[in-house]
Amino acid sequence: MASVSPARRAAFDILLEMERGRAHSDDLLRARRVEKLSVTDRNLATALVLGVLRWQIQLDGKIREQLDRPKAKLDPEVLIALRMGAFQLLGMDRVPAHAAIDESVELAKQAGHKFASRMVNAVLRKVAGMRLDSDESSVQATGLAAHPGWMVERWKEFYGEEGARAIGAHGQEQPASVVRIENEEAGAELANAGVVLQRGELLAAARIVAAGDVTTTAALRTGRVRWQDEGSQLVGELAGAGQPHRVLDACAAPGGKTMILAERNPEARIVACESSAPRLSQLQKRLAHWGDRIECRLADASALTEKNAYDVVLADVPCSGTGTLGRNPEIRHRLRPEDLPRQAERQRAIVAAAIRAARPGGSVVYSTCSLEPEENEDVVTGVLGDTAGVHVASMKERVEELRSSGILTASGSDAILRCITPEGFLRLLPGPLGTDGFFVALLAKE
Repeated sequence: MASVSPARRAAFDILLEMERGRAHSDDLLRARRVEKLSVTDRNLATALVLGVLRWQIQLDGKIREQLDRPKAKLDPEVLIALRMGAFQLLGMDRVPAHAAIDESVELAKQAGHKFASRMVNAVLRKVAGMRLDSDESSVQATGLAAHPGWMVERWKEFYGEEGARAIGAHGQEQPASVVRIENEEAGAELANAGVVLQRGELLAAARIVAAGDVTTTAALRTGRVRWQDEGSQLVGELAGAGQPHRVLDACAAPGGKTMILAERNPEARIVACESSAPRLSQLQKRLAHWGDRIECRLADASALTEKNAYDVVLADVPCSGTGTLGRNPEIRHRLRPEDLPRQAERQRAIVAAAIRAARPGGSVVYSTCSLEPEENEDVVTGVLGDTAGVHVASMKERVEELRSSGILTASGSDAILRCITPEGFLRLLPGPLGTDGFFVALLAKE
């Protein structure tokens, strides 16, 4: 039996798992089976998985053009082998064509499709030499073509032509690898392990990994360094401002923002809720070293019954995730327009419960990693229309507070202030500040 490289085997297995289910690429690429690969193989597996997902629309088009029956249904294993081979041929200059073709053929064979492997070989030989991108020369235009048309039209409507092109281009890029460091000693420990770090764009505790392997360091294993996008860190910092004593993290898993709340408020008692038992178990393990300061609770955030109990409630709600398409490119293939109203209905229920749980004089920080108004402004407007004694407070004061305390960099705070909308919301579009896309609203309870 011919061999398949560990990187291609890992990429094939991950892509097949995603094709068959709802797993996220970001989670699967941080799983043990990938971490145990060599650095070179890990990087190749990551590039293959994310590259195939980002360019899947164009790849499928090129593949279908070469089939005798372009509309024929292909077995998942065959389709993944074709996509991987086509991406290597069209999108990876340093991969020899024979390696891309031969190992894709072998993957199809080993998956039980010996007959179809001949078709894989024939199609990929025809694909070799084509172009991956469209005929348009603009990288941004090409980025839009790699996303579903209905998404692109929405972005043009809400953010204009230029904004839509920037979002599309960012969705085709590998996001920066960002970590949060516990202190400067943790950063020095990474440096001693050969990891090259750069200062973050926004936050004093953020570092961009420019080179080196963080995954093998003790600092990461012990939690003194952890992966977290700067936009995600910022949400936690905004929620934790003002030294609250009683804090509810209504949708806590995987726990990154919960830890920021605990770090910034050492005297606070924190309740972290999660509706999924398996995710709650993971959350409990991750937060175990905080002891009884953080209570992990199995609870549906939309059905919380507590009233007037917390100084601040963070409602970082489940959402479509369209602000994270560079990090989770599979979302573009799974999301449908009809999913947005269903998401928004649940989000409104969570916000309403969060407002009940906040004490008078307290606040709710509502956040999503979505670009869609239905999940952002419309949720806030809908809840406030049904709820007396609550109003939107501008984020400006909290940003200034974080700046004066040294949590935000001076340039970062200036950039963030420019992202506050006239209504007082904070909107981070993907890319300009080096973050994923986020929406944050501060709701003050009277």
